[in-house]
Amino acid sequence: MSVSEQNKPEEKNAFWETIVVLFQAFLLAAVIRTVLLQPFTIPSGSMIPTLLVGDYLLVNKFSYGYSRYSLPVYNPEWFKGRLFGSEPTRGDVVVFRLPSDPSVDYIKRVVGLPGDKIQVLDGVLNINGRPVPRVAEGTYNSAETDLTGEIMSPNLRKDVPIYRETLDTGTTYQTLDINPFSDGDNTQEFVVPQKHYFMMGDNRDNSSDSRFTVGYVPEENLVGRASFIIFSIGNETPFLQVWKWPANLRYSRFFKGII
Repeated sequence: MSVSEQNKPEEKNAFWETIVVLFQAFLLAAVIRTVLLQPFTIPSGSMIPTLLVGDYLLVNKFSYGYSRYSLPVYNPEWFKGRLFGSEPTRGDVVVFRLPSDPSVDYIKRVVGLPGDKIQVLDGVLNINGRPVPRVAEGTYNSAETDLTGEIMSPNLRKDVPIYRETLDTGTTYQTLDINPFSDGDNTQEFVVPQKHYFMMGDNRDNSSDSRFTVGYVPEENLVGRASFIIFSIGNETPFLQVWKWPANLRYSRFFKGII
């Protein structure tokens, strides 16, 4: 038997060992993505200033338990309800499946829990008849985008008031008020049904949320709690164009916790 013939079994074994290792790595990644953490990208400006277009974040899928919407591939026939379910805290930033189209992921802040009465009056969020305290904190003027998340020329940008809201849970965060007379600044009173939640974006005048077409979000549609930003790149820079990273990376946002 020649030396080359002796090496063939070893080469074959090495090949199959590599396949097994790759399969195990793929399986582990799939389990982590399904059960523990899932990456998401922010595509719009509805959560400015908390989240910016081009933020890449991790969502904790264990936070509220699991439903058919927690799986990477949605199938309405798999099961209903939640396993190991727990209720979000008012103020959590949550990824959920859009009730009208479960194939679409949204990210907003939970402001209303089951049974809550939610209303916005003159731009002030009211929960159960009490206005949420808010304090002016200067103005917001993005160096790269307008407040819809789109790139715009510097001469069209404007300073927008920032307000810090503080909920009864102690959660505090910044919101924007682009237009004090927008459609979402004065609303009807919403009574949140049982097993549903009321969501709002922090960019209050540029957010499609529970005040409008999103409506109440069923608990089953919750995917997980946004935990922290792992990567952030501005100016609508495509992730794969690495040669543009140095000029556009937002280093200060790397590994930033989301509140």
